[in-house]
Amino acid sequence: MAKPERADPMRSDLLISGIGVTSAIGQGKADFLDALLAGRHRFGVMRRPGRQRQADERGEGTAYLGAEIGTLGLPVEIPPSLLRTASFSSQVALASVYEAWHDAALDRLDPDRVGLVVGGSNFQQRELVQLHEAYRERPQFLRPTYAMSFMDSDLCGLCTEVFGIRGFAHTVGGASASGQVAVVQAIAAVQAGIVDACVAVGTLMDLSHWECQGLRSLGAMGSDRYAKRPEYACRPFDRERDGFIYGEACAVLVIEREASAGHAGVRPYARIAGWAMGMDGNRNPNPSLDGEMAAIAKALQRAGLDAAQIDYVNPHGTGSGIGDVTELEALRRSGLGHAWLNTTKSVTGHGLSAAGAVELAAVALQMRAEQLHPSRNLDDCMEPSLSWVRERALDHRIEHALNLSMGFGGVNTAVCLSRH
Repeated sequence: MAKPERADPMRSDLLISGIGVTSAIGQGKADFLDALLAGRHRFGVMRRPGRQRQADERGEGTAYLGAEIGTLGLPVEIPPSLLRTASFSSQVALASVYEAWHDAALDRLDPDRVGLVVGGSNFQQRELVQLHEAYRERPQFLRPTYAMSFMDSDLCGLCTEVFGIRGFAHTVGGASASGQVAVVQAIAAVQAGIVDACVAVGTLMDLSHWECQGLRSLGAMGSDRYAKRPEYACRPFDRERDGFIYGEACAVLVIEREASAGHAGVRPYARIAGWAMGMDGNRNPNPSLDGEMAAIAKALQRAGLDAAQIDYVNPHGTGSGIGDVTELEALRRSGLGHAWLNTTKSVTGHGLSAAGAVELAAVALQMRAEQLHPSRNLDDCMEPSLSWVRERALDHRIEHALNLSMGFGGVNTAVCLSRH
C-alpha cells in the first residue's frame, strides 16, 4: 500500500472555532450533547401542521413518524420584522448561526472577510405547501415577500443582514450530504484565503406530507414495522431496520485558521485534518461502495493519516436496507473495522440536508467531552464484531475521527477531524 502523503501545514491549521445546534433533542450545543450522551430521543407521530395528510372520506390519512423540535427560542437581537416573514427553516438557522457566531467571536473580524455557505436546497417545502393551500382561492392577497422567501437564497439574505456578513454568501445542494458539502466549501474558501472565517449551515429540511409520501413510496423512509412503537423505529445498522426516520435539525460550524481564532482567544473544538467529496456518476438513490471508499481514501490521504490512526468513525448510517450494508463494507475494506462506531441518527433522526453538519458537530462535541454517545435500538446488530458504542456512553479520548455523509444522486463526502 502506498504511504499516505504527508499532511500539508497549509491544510492542518484549519479549525472548527464555533458550533451552533438546534434539534429535536435540544436547542444549543450543550443541551444537544447532554441528550446525545444520555441517548434521549423525541420520536413519535409528527404533529407539525402540514406534515400529515388529513383523513379523507374513506378515513385514510397518514401518521408519519419523526422527531420534531419543541419550543424554538429565538435571540432577542433578531428583529421581529424579519422573523415574521422568515420560514421555520430560516428561523431555526438564524438561532443556530447566532450561537455559532458568538461561540467563535466573529464580531472581532472584518465583515468583508467573513463568508457564508448554506447547505440545502428546496428546504422550505412544508411552508410553501401551506401557503399555496391557504391562498389557492385568493392569490391576489399573497404577501409580497413571498417573491423573495420562496427562494433558498433568502436565508443568505437574512443571515447577511442580521450578522453583517459582507464577504460572500451562497447555497449548495447535495441532498442528504448538503450539510457536509457546505462545510467542505467553507473549508475551501478559508484555505484559499477568500475569507478569514466561513460559516457553514446545515439547514433544516422542512418536509411536507408530499415529501414524506414520496420518500415512503421510494422505500427510503420508515416505518411500517414500528408504526405503533415510534421509539423503536430508528435503528441504523440493526437487522430489523426498515428505513430512515426523519428528525428536525440544523447545525452551524465556523471554519477558520488557527492564527485567526487563537488571536481572539477562542478555544477551537477540533482541527480539520482532511476532507473529500466525490460523485458516483449515478442519478439514483442507491449507494456506491467504490464511491464511498474513494471519499474515505482521499480524506485520509489529505490528512496524512492511515486508517489505523482513526480511532472513531461517525457513519452516515440512516437505517436503509442497502445503504447500511454498503457503508459497513466500505469501512471494513478501508481498514476501519477497528475504530469505535456509534449511530447519531438513532438519537436525532435523519436531518436530511442538515445531517452532515449535525453529525460533524456531534463528532467535535464528543471530542471535547472525551465521551462517545450510545447507539439506540442496536438490538440485533448487523456486524456485532465491530466496536460499537451500544446502550451507554463510553469514555474515550478521540485523537482522529472520520465522519461520512452521503446523498441521493451519488454524492459522497468525508471529513477527518483531529484533536487540537
